[in-house]
Amino acid sequence: MADVSTEKWSSLDEVASHLGVSKDTLYRWIANKQMPAHKIGRLWKFKISEVDEWVKTISATER
Repeated sequence: MADVSTEKWSSLDEVASHLGVSKDTLYRWIANKQMPAHKIGRLWKFKISEVDEWVKTISATER
């Protein structure tokens, strides 16, 4: 796992591609306050390690 302090910020497009979902889905997840996202100016930015951990947590709770 990358060190979060040195990990680069990822864009909405990059995270949508990483997860294989649409940008609309990401906006919906953010709006529901379920997804770890950081608003920097007008843009949403993400740490892939946080997103991956969130996905694991969601997957575990759905079992």
